[in-house]
Amino acid sequence: MNDALAVLRDPATIRLRSAAITQAVADGRSGWFRLDRSRLDEVAERVATLTRERFPDGRIPFHSRWRHFEAGGVDRRALLDERLGHATPAERARAYFDVAVVSVLLDAGAGGAWRFREGEGDEAPFYSRSEGLGVASLRGFLAGAFAFESAEPLRADAAALRRLDARALAELFQVTADNPMVGLEGRAALLVRLGDALMAESGRSGLESRPGLMYDLLVAGGRSEVTAAEILGVLLRVMAPIWTSGSVVAGQRAGDVWPHRFAGNAAPGGGSDPLTPGWVPFHKLSQWLAYSLIEPLQWCGVQVGGLDALTGLPEYRNGGLLLDGGVLLARNPRDLARRWKPSDEFIVEWRALTVTLLDEVAERVRARLGLNAEQLPLACVLEGGSWAAGRQIARERRADGAPPVDIDSDGTIF
Repeated sequence: MNDALAVLRDPATIRLRSAAITQAVADGRSGWFRLDRSRLDEVAERVATLTRERFPDGRIPFHSRWRHFEAGGVDRRALLDERLGHATPAERARAYFDVAVVSVLLDAGAGGAWRFREGEGDEAPFYSRSEGLGVASLRGFLAGAFAFESAEPLRADAAALRRLDARALAELFQVTADNPMVGLEGRAALLVRLGDALMAESGRSGLESRPGLMYDLLVAGGRSEVTAAEILGVLLRVMAPIWTSGSVVAGQRAGDVWPHRFAGNAAPGGGSDPLTPGWVPFHKLSQWLAYSLIEPLQWCGVQVGGLDALTGLPEYRNGGLLLDGGVLLARNPRDLARRWKPSDEFIVEWRALTVTLLDEVAERVRARLGLNAEQLPLACVLEGGSWAAGRQIARERRADGAPPVDIDSDGTIF
């Protein structure tokens, strides 16, 4: 990794740069948003109430792709475990990494019209949005859609990923003219680039060219404990070449990193970074993936520490909760009626505010539930939680449940 981007790949920088933007908004220097922190308690109460309703036994899981695999109350991980049979813990971990990585990369917004039908017959259930994408990708994995050899179907091989195209994904996701999906071409291209990146890493490390190689990188030398920041670091290093629709910083692909005039140049440890002033990192999809790899590591005997080093996910449900909840107010209401690109300052600012304010919401939620940060890490607040509350309030505000901001997505970074 080139040191020029090291600061932008540190999750602490996400909070520092987001905090600088949030302070500028609070000071009234922004032309895009106003901030009303008096509404944070109301938002936190919604999140806490929903958390109690969804998890009355108090056992709140991590916000992770594995929750979508449980859509409809079906334990689909059990289906995978059954198929894995007598695999060793390491073999299971690699399979878990394979399915989680591929599924998360296919998780960008599908659009409100798309649905996936699981099974045959009139009683077969339909799933949409993230749940539908999760169920469809897991079913595809179980069917060997990402494996190179049919004799070993429970894998996502680089060689198989490199030959995927939009037509293959359309079949996997049951896409038709009457069941359209947003960003299908972008998803296929992203998986092809993932295959290329895995082949390159395999060449460097000598490991099998599959997402599971990142498990081996994390536990190299017999390690039995890793940190969440280390998970993110491996993901950002190995997968850096796949983010072609993100920003280029210092001549390198930086991914989900965007410019903002108030971002500053703060670096972790109290210093500043002269190489990346004005750039704010988010790494939303990579952080979502890091959250989704915590449980597979734990299931296979690896402890994961430092969970709250990762940030809240700055995407349309968490950010929508803050807008619909009145914590954030667009200075020009017409800005909420137009379509934006991820690089637009309006969107960058909204996402930075989301990162900062999710931490503040989390503190209030913990107080209402009588739990501390160790008992209720941010990953559990998100699941309990803020993401579901964002979806809930969107349905209250708009008949179609759409988020309050319209973003032009290519089905990859955001």
